[in-house]
Amino acid sequence: MASFNIDNLDVFLAIFARITGFVYTAPFFSLRNVPQRAKILLSVAFSVIVFMTTGVDSLEYSGVIAYAGIILKDAVCGMILGLFATLANYILSMAGQMLDMEIGFSNIQEFDPTSNLNITISSTFFSYAVTLMLIVTDMHLFILKAVIDSFEVVPVGGVAISGSIYESFVHFILDYMIIAFRITLPVFAAILIVNTLLAILAKVAPQMNMFVVGFQLKIFVGLTVLIVMMMFLPSISDFIFDKMIYYMRDAIPYLTGGGAG
Repeated sequence: MASFNIDNLDVFLAIFARITGFVYTAPFFSLRNVPQRAKILLSVAFSVIVFMTTGVDSLEYSGVIAYAGIILKDAVCGMILGLFATLANYILSMAGQMLDMEIGFSNIQEFDPTSNLNITISSTFFSYAVTLMLIVTDMHLFILKAVIDSFEVVPVGGVAISGSIYESFVHFILDYMIIAFRITLPVFAAILIVNTLLAILAKVAPQMNMFVVGFQLKIFVGLTVLIVMMMFLPSISDFIFDKMIYYMRDAIPYLTGGGAG
């Protein structure tokens, strides 16, 4: 256990930089409605815990510029870990947009103060529902534990960001559309059946206004299937949480100067 003094203040600041970078980019912690004081206090508290348990007493560097580079790289390391954990939330946003497009709610958007973006109502619902599941299941503590454990794999002052980190983003992009489509597949299948029935009715009874009937029918069927999907919300949340862990683990090798193993 390391003891704090003026000689190892540089170690504490490097740890604080990584923890702060993570807190300001990670899911739940980075929300705009979380007070800035709470974020800073949380970063300080976990930095003290990590500092007391890592056992690192000193860093090797030559001059202020070299130390500034260490601080910058540790901060970027924390931001990358937080970003890769947040990427899973973008899957929910995409799934909600696809769902609203099928139901007919794509033009109904609202301003989300937590992200500063205009998003659809289903995207908001999925995001808040999974965030609630994250809190209830203590997943936010697991995410914090993951970034604390990263100091064992990527030691303080030992960050070496690989130029091939883009490969991890490519993996995310490949999964992005596929996973979002898998989440909305029940609604997509139900609307496909409704469209088929409407096409048949348009041939059998051409005097009917299929646009008016179809618009209301799609909303009714879509919302009904969405209510049924709520029973599977825990499974969706588990899947998203597994993806958070996967993306964070996938980023670790790129922070040590290597690549995917």
